[in-house]
Amino acid sequence: MQLSRRAFAALALAGAARSQSTGVDEQVVFASGQGGYHTFRIPALLVTQKGTLLAFCEARKLGRGDSGEIDMVVKRSEDGGRSWSEPQLVWGDGANTCGNPCPVVDRKTGRILLPMTWNRGEDGGKELHQGSAKGTRRVFLSASDDDGKSWAEPREITSEAKAPDWWWYATGPGVSIQIQKGAHAGRIVVPANHTSQKDGFAAHTIYSDDGGKTWRRSNPIAPACNESQVVELSDGRLMMNMRSQSFTNKERNGYRAIAFSDDGGAHWTPPELDAHLGDPQVQASLIRYSWPDEPAGNVLLFANPSPPVSPERGKRVRMTVRLSRDDGKTWPAERVIHEGPSAYSSLARLPDGSIGLLYEGGAQQAYENIRLARFSLDWLAGGA
Repeated sequence: MQLSRRAFAALALAGAARSQSTGVDEQVVFASGQGGYHTFRIPALLVTQKGTLLAFCEARKLGRGDSGEIDMVVKRSEDGGRSWSEPQLVWGDGANTCGNPCPVVDRKTGRILLPMTWNRGEDGGKELHQGSAKGTRRVFLSASDDDGKSWAEPREITSEAKAPDWWWYATGPGVSIQIQKGAHAGRIVVPANHTSQKDGFAAHTIYSDDGGKTWRRSNPIAPACNESQVVELSDGRLMMNMRSQSFTNKERNGYRAIAFSDDGGAHWTPPELDAHLGDPQVQASLIRYSWPDEPAGNVLLFANPSPPVSPERGKRVRMTVRLSRDDGKTWPAERVIHEGPSAYSSLARLPDGSIGLLYEGGAQQAYENIRLARFSLDWLAGGA
């Protein structure tokens, strides 16, 4: 279903801006206030097997908040992110909330899988987190077999993805992965998070070995873990990188949490803090750019707002991308993409080898628009 052509004319014509001093091409992909939507939030960037870029996000009708009437939309780019289609409605349910995109491409079939969540629009985030809402978060899966041009009716997978005693639930947000090497090659792994009386704030994964037909879930990663992303390491393990979420330990909230799995995401180690990655309590992006046997070598990329590391809860500013060549043990190279207010993000390796960062940013506050920044690996590596 296509949204109004007239309503999104301004977005379709949004141009790119290049800063010669930074080496970054940047353009607005979703601008708040367009098409009858108050705010666009929660970006996810995916490259299909045909090289098409898909930019997903939540289209929030009534305000910036996490509840109320929220649709899932996507825009497509067939020229590496230089121009974009009009937004397409992937999923909308009237006054209810459809969100938390966490897409992945099944390399075996080319099918694009899109895990998402749903809740009643009248249920607020606090009540959902605490289990006092009238309804609950439910988990759904949509798919596309035509390069993201159309989407299947979402299928509910709540009984497989969510334990009965869990309250809140969110997929990602960001992207899922398909394991590329080793005994679990081909497995789809979706990073997720939940709350419960037992775990408090916790992360976990759901995974599928049959292309998304059936799902299993891992053990909880707790305590104090929230929004998460997962990456495959060169030694065969998986690493989860998570937003720290503690109401009693402010020092913990100043750093990212990480955990590891040596069985393809079925079981995870207890979380530990990563002293190299500061965090102002916000979602972050983590991807593998290349493998050790590729020309670029062993490269992971990480992005989040990065104010000076502090034990206090920081501000969401200075969207920064970092590079690691040792599976995330150290991050010696970094570049600031946007000095001002910024929040959620999603990284991708683009078809021409450049890096794409779809992120929330603005001049006065972080949720003014969702932008795509494009830059080269060489430029990023030069930030050591």
